[in-house]
Amino acid sequence: MFLKDKVAVVTGGGGVLCGAFAKALAENGAKVAVLDLNIDNAKRVADCFGGLAVECNVLDSSSLENARKTVCEALGTCDILINGAGGNNPKGTTTKEYLNIEDLQNNDITTFFDLDQKGIEFVFNLNFLGTLMPTQAFAKDMLNKKDAVIINISSMNAFCPLTKIPAYSGAKAAVSNFTQWLAVHFSKVGIRVNAIAPGFFVTDQNRALLMNPDGSYTERSEKILSQTPMNRFGEAEELLGTLLFLVDGRASSFINGVVIPVDGGFSAYSGV
Repeated sequence: MFLKDKVAVVTGGGGVLCGAFAKALAENGAKVAVLDLNIDNAKRVADCFGGLAVECNVLDSSSLENARKTVCEALGTCDILINGAGGNNPKGTTTKEYLNIEDLQNNDITTFFDLDQKGIEFVFNLNFLGTLMPTQAFAKDMLNKKDAVIINISSMNAFCPLTKIPAYSGAKAAVSNFTQWLAVHFSKVGIRVNAIAPGFFVTDQNRALLMNPDGSYTERSEKILSQTPMNRFGEAEELLGTLLFLVDGRASSFINGVVIPVDGGFSAYSGV
């Protein structure tokens, strides 16, 4: 119970990975607020441990301020902020990995030149602004607090972009860069800022891309696993050790501005 009396705020907390984060923080004594655009998902997670479910749009400053007030009134001011809201959008995704000239004449193929501006803006805003704006909302309450910490969620795409998803890859690279910037910026006011970069985990968002209806792996999954030395997808629980290490002021008090891969060796493998 090393987080006893700490207040933790988890954005995107209604999802698979961030839901696991919220539960782990609660199990270690924190008072946890689960923030999500989908209040039903937030309640489903929060009800597992008696947490606080809060409807929140991380791209709306007034929604964030209302969420902050709700958290402060119910639990107290924030000590731990997990910026977990994020995701991709088909409008920021190409159909094929490589461009061929003949693709330009095929209306059924989305090439780089067909990518939708609004779709790309949505992906970039959700991941980058969806990390920056909650930090603006909650970090003021964290200034000069003991063991205050912010954890951002980056991705393998930030280290080396995946094919077909340029918007998501670029946005997650921005999250990693912002993590380093923010760690320096907050270094005099007692807030540590680090990030976790998950490898490949099956979630509600990517399940259709990774799994066929019969439960077998898609072609993209097979490629991913061929480049993951441990030859499997991660389980949400396998992120928790890194999370709890980074929020523990006794264990990681001098760790600031790092992005830690949890990826089964994906980022270490050259492919040969």
